[in-house]
Amino acid sequence: MDANAKAARKKKVTNVILWIVLLLLFIAFIFPFLLVLINVFKTKADITMSPLALIGSHGFTLENFPNAMKKMNFWVAFKNSLIITCSATVLTILCSAMAAFVIVRNKWKACSLLFTGMVASMVIPFQVLMIPLVSLYGGIFGVLNSRVTLILMHTGFSVSMATFMFHGAIHTNIPLELEEAALMDGCTRWQTFWKIVFPLLKPTVATVAIIDAMAFWNDYLLPSLVLGRKELYTIPIATQVFYGTYSTDMGMVMAALLLAMLPILILYLFLQRYIVEGVTSGAVKG
Repeated sequence: MDANAKAARKKKVTNVILWIVLLLLFIAFIFPFLLVLINVFKTKADITMSPLALIGSHGFTLENFPNAMKKMNFWVAFKNSLIITCSATVLTILCSAMAAFVIVRNKWKACSLLFTGMVASMVIPFQVLMIPLVSLYGGIFGVLNSRVTLILMHTGFSVSMATFMFHGAIHTNIPLELEEAALMDGCTRWQTFWKIVFPLLKPTVATVAIIDAMAFWNDYLLPSLVLGRKELYTIPIATQVFYGTYSTDMGMVMAALLLAMLPILILYLFLQRYIVEGVTSGAVKG
């Protein structure tokens, strides 16, 4: 009994320590977001004087939102971000799902080499490629300053990871017997993929969608290299107008950041129940 009591007490202490550590980590991660929420409704002077106060000395204000939207030309930047993010995400899902299906269901050596190359390309940092990328597509081909170019680049850089995830999901969760039954009923391989396989990949589709949409929406580096005209700016690039050489209006900066966060937060809330299922769907072979 003493040994059991000591073991139970030790387990309880361990759980308490674990919860404390997790709580501290949660506070550390959520604190910047809370800081934005607190200060977005303050004037510039109140943010400078008391950034941790819930309400500044000048009271509650909503002026930061219309001022930020006007200065950064928000609706134009929002439209650009929406077009680029949605197009690149849809292209990534379609191309990677079809590529993974071909790789899994065909034992060709070319498929194995292609999949190995895709997995290997995932470890190459973008910073290694960005200077040759700009030199080639800007200096030689002259196709920069185009939303289409940025969409295709986003798709190209993200398709390897998405194919890897779809590969695991198809290999593990889609029985070959379903496809064979569909083929016996007269379906072509194309119809089998779209009517049988793809609908069963919903958790993985949702996972790839939220991961890539977040990456595309929040990306600053690649759009800043590709898009040079103000009318093509995405939201992350448009926020740079708030940063001056000698001063920065932090109220408008935080308003712009909050406006940029909202679409992705809404998307995450709708798709969050699929994310864990989609990430783990190809982890264990049944």
